Amino acid sequence: MADNTIPTGYMQDPQGRLVPETMVKEIDKMRNDLVLQIVSSARDVSEVLGAFKTAAFADIQSFCDLSAEEYNKDLGGLKGNITLLSFDGRYKVSRAVSETYVFDERLQVAKALVDECLQEWSGDSRPELKMLINDAFQVDRAGQVNVKRIMSLRKFNIDDDRWKKAMEAINDSLNVLESRVYLRVHERIGLDQWRQIPLDISGV
Repeated sequence: MADNTIPTGYMQDPQGRLVPETMVKEIDKMRNDLVLQIVSSARDVSEVLGAFKTAAFADIQSFCDLSAEEYNKDLGGLKGNITLLSFDGRYKVSRAVSETYVFDERLQVAKALVDECLQEWSGDSRPELKMLINDAFQVDRAGQVNVKRIMSLRKFNIDDDRWKKAMEAINDSLNVLESRVYLRVHERIGLDQWRQIPLDISGV
């Protein structure tokens, strides 16, 4: 492994070159010291927040498992959103799970089946239904479809084998791209308002 130790009396510039400290302006040295000081503090704070987040999620899950034991039910790990209230109702702690979904190639199969249905129903189906279906498969500027619009098609109870296969293909094509878990802590202000206790630097 290469030795990246900077020799005494030198500073390294962005291109990796060693510059004698005597050739570096005092204001540049002061700026460098300030940045390194803030970075060091930020790392310490980040570690504290990380430890708090890990412990809080573990405590919430442990409590949920304990509560479930009253009904002889194993929750099987982290699932869904949960809000816990203090006894006096002054504080609440929320665990929110946010998932991002994407469709795989089977969505194209579903669209082809739906298109067949639309062509055959052209004279019988309501215009607003056709508009809803066409809008559901529209893509945005990034070339992505709207997951909610696609999934909303399942609410239509249409007695057509092709339509049913299309809805099955939609269900099968849906995949979780990523799952993020958020922790939010609120304090009650007045009777019907809540103030979030900021845990991000921009909200402090």
